[in-house]
This record gives sequence, structure tokens and C-alpha cells, in this order.
Amino acid sequence: MTSVTIGFVLGGGGVRGAVHVGMLKALFETGVRPDVVVGTSIGAITGVAVAAEPEPSVIDRLTEAWSSRAAGAVYGDPWYRQLRRAARSRIHLYDPEPLRDLIRDAAQGRDTFEALEVPLVVSAASIERSRETWFDSGPLVEAVLASASVPGALPPTRIGDEHFLDGGLVDSIPLGEAVRRGATTVYVLQVGRIEEPLTAPRTPADVARVSFEIARRHRFFRELEDTPDDVTVHVLPTGGALPGDERLGAFRRMDTTELRIQRAYASARDYLTRSR
Repeated sequence: MTSVTIGFVLGGGGVRGAVHVGMLKALFETGVRPDVVVGTSIGAITGVAVAAEPEPSVIDRLTEAWSSRAAGAVYGDPWYRQLRRAARSRIHLYDPEPLRDLIRDAAQGRDTFEALEVPLVVSAASIERSRETWFDSGPLVEAVLASASVPGALPPTRIGDEHFLDGGLVDSIPLGEAVRRGATTVYVLQVGRIEEPLTAPRTPADVARVSFEIARRHRFFRELEDTPDDVTVHVLPTGGALPGDERLGAFRRMDTTELRIQRAYASARDYLTRSR
């Protein structure tokens, strides 16, 4: 196995994943290039683009993608279509085809992991085995779709005899996998949730939110504590949450993507300048 030095870890988080673009811009501007990319959910989709084109030119492609009709179409169905699809399927609201098309565009014609410029690893949650699965070889698009198959929003993705759901269910910020793959310097491109403090719940909505956040965060914090002494980890800042991010429907707020990119770029650039 080829020795790996720099790992990019791209976490999950829906529309908040637009911050990845700003962080990547700051990384490329400061001369940081990945030797391996590890992604979950939206991080897997961004990861495909970076692994296919690990150069500053990918920033323009990603920025355009976030503002495109294709991105808006992923969760763009009106409510009556969502209800109709939910009534037919009984398990999901949205058609996975727009997301599949978006992934194909991000891959720039690459059909397999082996065709990418740098190694890519993505996680998904196997239903039948109730455990994480890491995809790093073979067919590319369906593996990334599996990593981004949000329960309830999209149907499980079938690969072989198994069905997979969003990788964020099992590893929302896959730091440990980057270390296992040989990265000695890791840049964590998280979406901001771990920056936000949690307090004891006071309402039924708080109970659900706090429980969800603990389930998402605990593995990352444990892996961060267990990182070997010879591995350096940089957790890039996002620039902070936006008003309304705590709401259930925030994952559809495409109008916020440009601001997220700008804020994440400024924060990450400042961090990288100070950490030299």
C-alpha cells in the first residue's frame, strides 16, 4: 500500500456541507493537497469531486454545483409530490435520481474508485449487517449514493444483496478511518455541529435534538482523543451556524450556501495562516 501523508476528512450534514467548499479553497490556496479523501454523506459527494480533481480548479466546479438547478432538485419537490411519493413508497419523500445525477457530475465521468486521481473512501450503513461499510474500490456512483441515502428522505441504496443508508448513521466525521488509511496529517472538514455546545433539554424538541447530536458526535470525539501521537489533526472552523440551522427543514435551505462558503473560507484561511 502506498504511504499516505495528508488526509482530508469530509463530514456529513446536508446543506451545511457547503462549508466544505470554503475550507477546500483555503486549503488549496495554502498549498495543501490530499493524498487520501474520506467522506460521509454530503462529504462523500464533495469527496468525489475532490478525488477526481484534487486541484484548485475544483473550487469553481463545486461553487457552481451548489448554486445549480441540479443541486436544488435533490430536495426540490413540492410538498404534494413528497406526500404522493411517501404514500406510494411508505418509506421516503424524494426521488434519488437527481442526487445520482449530481454524483455523476461530481465524478466527472469516472465510473470506479480506481479511476480517481487520489484514493477515496466513503462510508455507508448496512441495514442487513447493522454496521458500517467502507467503499474504496469498484463501482463509484452507487457507493456514494449509499453514503448519502438519508433515512426517510431517500430510499435505501441496494448494492449486491445489501441495502445501505446514510453513512452519518455510523460515522458522521470519519477521522479514525483516515488514520487507519495511513494519514499522518489530517484536515477535518466538519459542518459546524461539533462547534455548537449542547445543554440539558428543556422541551420535547430539545430531547430529540440533543439525543441526535450526542449520537452524531460521540464517535468523533473518542477518535480525536485516541489519535496516535504521531498524527496531527486540524479541525477546520466553519464560521459558525446560521439562524434557523436548528430547524428540522434546514437541510433544504439552498439559499444559505453562498454565505456558508464565504464564512468557512475566511475562518479556515485564518486558522491555516495561524497554524503554520
